[in-house]
Amino acid sequence: MIRVAHLTVAYKKNKVLDDVNMVIEKGEKCALIGRNGAGKSTFIHSLLNLIPILSGEVLINGVNHKRHEWKKHIAYLPEKFQLYPHLTGEENLRFFASLNASKIDEKRMEEILRLVHLWEARNVKSKQYSKGMLQRLGLGIMLYYDADILILDEPTSGLDPLGRADILSILRSLPDKTILLSSHHLDEVKQLCTHIAYLENGKITKYSIAEFESIMWTGEGKE
Repeated sequence: MIRVAHLTVAYKKNKVLDDVNMVIEKGEKCALIGRNGAGKSTFIHSLLNLIPILSGEVLINGVNHKRHEWKKHIAYLPEKFQLYPHLTGEENLRFFASLNASKIDEKRMEEILRLVHLWEARNVKSKQYSKGMLQRLGLGIMLYYDADILILDEPTSGLDPLGRADILSILRSLPDKTILLSSHHLDEVKQLCTHIAYLENGKITKYSIAEFESIMWTGEGKE
């Protein structure tokens, strides 16, 4: 579970997030949406304690995000991430897995590579992967840690329709995970998510999918 209370983040004198309060319950699949520049990445980075906050509190499964222990509860996939092009898909996964464990779980390695549809391409160097394959490999690295909460920043950005469908299919196969993802694609959000957090003018309002669709239908200005 993620609990945000009175979160305020500013760049110089410009408040990007202004007294934000929100709770994402265990098992929820929540999409963070808003216009370009609204502060979606800022919100995610503040949750992960990657940027300083002016005030407020973030709790990850009851642990303050300023304490080291929260990291075992969350896996994060940024919009842009770096892999090693001269390594194969399996070698990339093995390298990142080794950063967090003294021993590699070989069974888990195979499970993950099959889950993200890269088992047959596991011995291919990642520089030969398509963008969709690279994104699935990044997702696989994230999933290896088996964290309770998954945070993804624009996970389908730049992918073609088939690549986007692959990512959504994988995420839908994880019913027990709590997911927060930012997205510009409402069609994808409706396929995956139970809730929407709408970010506008530094504030976040959380809706169920049904509530948000009703607001859109009545023309109250949400995109």
